[in-house]
Amino acid sequence: MHLLWMQPVKIIDPHLVSSFFDHNTRVYLHATTELENKSAWVAECSLNIQVTTELEGSICLVEHLQTQHVSVPPGARIQYTFPQLFFYKPNLWWPNGMGKQSLYNVSITIDVKGYGKSDSWGQLFGFRKIESHIDSATGGRLFKVNGQPIFIRGGNWILSDCLLRLSEERYKTDVKFHADMNLNMIRCWGGGLAERPEFYHYCDVYGLLVWQEFWITGDVDGRGIPVSNPNGPLDHDLFMLCARDTVKLLRNHPSLALWVGGNEQVPPPDLNTALKNDLKLHPFFENQSENAMSVEDMSTVFKDPSQYLDGTRIYIQGSLWDGFANGKGDFTDGPYEIQNPEDFFRDDYYNYGFNPEVGSVGMPVAATIRATMPPEGWQIPLFKKLPNGYTEEVPNPIWEYHKYIPYSKPGKVHDQIELYGIPKDLDDFCLKAQLVNYIQYRALLEGWTSHMWSKYTGVLIWKTQNPWTGLRGQFYDHLLDQTAGFYGCRCAAEPIHVQLNLATLFIEVVNTMSEELSNVAVEASVWDLEGACPYYKVFDTHSFPPKKVVSIGEMNYPKSKNPKPVYFLLLKLYDVSNYHIISRNFYWLHLSGGDYKLLEPYRKKRIPLKITSKTFIKGSSYEIEMNVQNKSKKPDPKILTCKNNFVSRHGDGDFDMASLETTFEETEEKQNAGLFQRLCRQFSRETDGLKVAEVNGSDVGVAFFLNFSVHAMKTDHKEGEDTRILPVHYSDNYFSLVPGEEMSIKISFQVPQGVTPRLTLRGWNYHNGLHTVL
Repeated sequence: MHLLWMQPVKIIDPHLVSSFFDHNTRVYLHATTELENKSAWVAECSLNIQVTTELEGSICLVEHLQTQHVSVPPGARIQYTFPQLFFYKPNLWWPNGMGKQSLYNVSITIDVKGYGKSDSWGQLFGFRKIESHIDSATGGRLFKVNGQPIFIRGGNWILSDCLLRLSEERYKTDVKFHADMNLNMIRCWGGGLAERPEFYHYCDVYGLLVWQEFWITGDVDGRGIPVSNPNGPLDHDLFMLCARDTVKLLRNHPSLALWVGGNEQVPPPDLNTALKNDLKLHPFFENQSENAMSVEDMSTVFKDPSQYLDGTRIYIQGSLWDGFANGKGDFTDGPYEIQNPEDFFRDDYYNYGFNPEVGSVGMPVAATIRATMPPEGWQIPLFKKLPNGYTEEVPNPIWEYHKYIPYSKPGKVHDQIELYGIPKDLDDFCLKAQLVNYIQYRALLEGWTSHMWSKYTGVLIWKTQNPWTGLRGQFYDHLLDQTAGFYGCRCAAEPIHVQLNLATLFIEVVNTMSEELSNVAVEASVWDLEGACPYYKVFDTHSFPPKKVVSIGEMNYPKSKNPKPVYFLLLKLYDVSNYHIISRNFYWLHLSGGDYKLLEPYRKKRIPLKITSKTFIKGSSYEIEMNVQNKSKKPDPKILTCKNNFVSRHGDGDFDMASLETTFEETEEKQNAGLFQRLCRQFSRETDGLKVAEVNGSDVGVAFFLNFSVHAMKTDHKEGEDTRILPVHYSDNYFSLVPGEEMSIKISFQVPQGVTPRLTLRGWNYHNGLHTVL
C-alpha cells in the first residue's frame, strides 16, 4: 500500500493559547495548527476541534465542538487558525498549594473527503494566566498565577537519569515527590536537557510550575581560566533549530512558566537575539491588566496569539539576570554547603529577592550506600579536630568522587553530625545525617518564608534530585528513597504553616493562600527527656490575612528558671471550632551554645507504641493507613490537640497527602462512610480487618524520629542484601510523637510480581529499634 493513502493530511504542531477578560470570567481559547498535504491532489477536509472536561468517574462533558472546512493544495503545508472558542468561568489550573489542577482535553481531528479520518492530535490543557515582573519592594522576580501572587519554593532539576533511561513511570514518581514536598516550581537547569513530554504532563497534573532553560551553561562554555568557548555552542543554526522545536513541543503545557537562555550565562549575542525575537510576547500578554483590550480589539489589531511561536511567556537571558540573584549576572547565588540553621532567618543571610540556587548536604540512608558502593565506600569520614576548635571531615575517595558535601564548615559551622556525638559506624552516621538533613532543609525554607514579600519573592534549592548516585544536595536518592530532608522540606513548605523563627525564638504563622485564615489558635508545648511538659501555652484565637507572615509571640522556655539543655517543641495550628489540625511542627532544640549529645543515651528509652494498620490491595498496588500512638502516658486533657485530626485539603486524586484523619476509634459505620469508603472505590481487595501491633516499653517520653520502610519478604535473605521496595509515597515520615499523641500515616506503593511486602518501623528510642508491623 502506498504510504500517502495511509495519511494524506497530517496535523503538525498545534498551538493552544488562552486569553482572559473581565476578572477571569470570560476566557477564550485560541488554536492554530499546521496542515501538511502529502498527496498529489487538493484535499477537501473537515477539521474538528473538541474540548471536553471529565466529570465524576469516566463521564466527560463536551464543552465545545467545532468543525471547519479547509482545502489544502497538493504537496502544500499551510497554517490554519480556528475561530476562537468562548468559555464562561472555566475551571482554572492552579499551581500546587494554590488550588486544583483543572485540565481540559483538547482534541483536533481531520477528515479528508473520499478518505475518512486522516490524523488526530490531543492535549490536556489548563486555563491559567501567568505573569511576572520585578518586584519594587524586594528587587526579586515576582510571579502571579490567575492574578494571585505566588511565593516560589522550588527545586533545581538536573535530568531524570544520567544514562537517559527516560520512563513515564519514573517521571511520575519524580514529579509527584516534588508535589509531596509542597514545592511549586521545578527549574530545568541549563546543563541538562528538555525532558520528554511525560515530564511536563505530570508537572501539569501535580501543579509544578516549570522554569525551562535552554542548553547554555557556564559550566561548559564561557567561563574558566583560560575562558573556554564564549561563542558556544559550535553550531548555532542547529541550536536554534532545536530551540524552536523544543518550544513547539512544550508550549501547550500550563505548567510551563518561563523560558531562560542559560544557566549563569547568557547565550552568544546572535542566539540571544534570535531567542528574544522568537519568544517575544504577543501585545496582549505584554499588558494583561483587566479590560486593557477587548477580544474584538485584539483580533482586529493583532494577529491571533496562537500564531506566535509562543508569545505568552517571558524570555529571560540567564538565571542570574532580570530579578534573579542580583539581576545583573554576577555570581550571587549559593551558598552550597552546610549552614547554621538559625542563620537562614537572619536579615543579612542573602541580599537579593530571589535566589535561583542555594544548596546543602544530601546524605542518603545507609542501605543506599551499601546498595550503590563497594565495601570500600562504606567507611565513614574521619573527624579531624582543628586548632580553631572546628572539625574537618575527611571522606573516603569514593565519597569524594560522588561529590559528598561535609556536615561542617570549619571556621563557620561546627560539624552538625558531631553535635549528636561522634558516629560509630555507617548506620549511625547516616541516621544522624538524617537528623541534620531534616533540620537543615526545614530551616532553609522556613527562613526564606519568614521574609516572604518583605525581603524575598522565592527560592530554588540546589538540588532536589540526582540523575546518578551522588551524595550532595538531594531530597531523595537515585534509587528513589527519600532522605529526612524530604520531610523537613514538606513540613516547611506547607501552604499554611506554623513555625519557630530560630534566630528570634518567636512563633510565626505563614498563610500563603488567597483567603484569610480565621478562628484559629496555636498550641505550643515543650517536652523534656523525662517525658514531662514544663511549658505549655495556647496563643489565643487569631485571624491571619492572606499572603502574610505574622509573628504571634515568643517561645520563652529558654528564658525560664531552669530550662533543660535539650528539649522538644511541638507547635500546632488548629481550628478553634473543632480542634482540627491545620499545621503541625515538631522541633528538637538545645540551649544556645549547646549540643544534642544527651540524645545519645535517650536511645535506650523503651517507649511503648500501639500501631494499628488497615491495608487495601489492587493488583500490585498497596494502600496502607497506619495509626501510631505513643502509649507512654495517657493524653493530658489540657493538651487540646493530641489526636492530630488534620484538616482536609484537596489532593491529587490518588494520594491526598493532607486529609489524614484518625479513624480507628470511630464506629465501623463511620469508617465505611469516610476515608476507607473512598479507598474501596479504588482498591478491590481488603485485608482482613484492622491489625494491631504493640511495642512494649516502660519508659515515658517522646517517641523520637520514627520512620517506616517497605521491604520484600524473603526467606533466603542474604546479609547486606537490599530488600527495600522503592519508590514508596508516605504522607509523612521521620516523625515524632509526644506522650499520649497519635498520628495517622498513609503509605502507597507497588510491589514486583510475586513479592510479598513487609512494612517495618524504626525509631531512635524504642526497644530493638526495629519492628515489623505488616
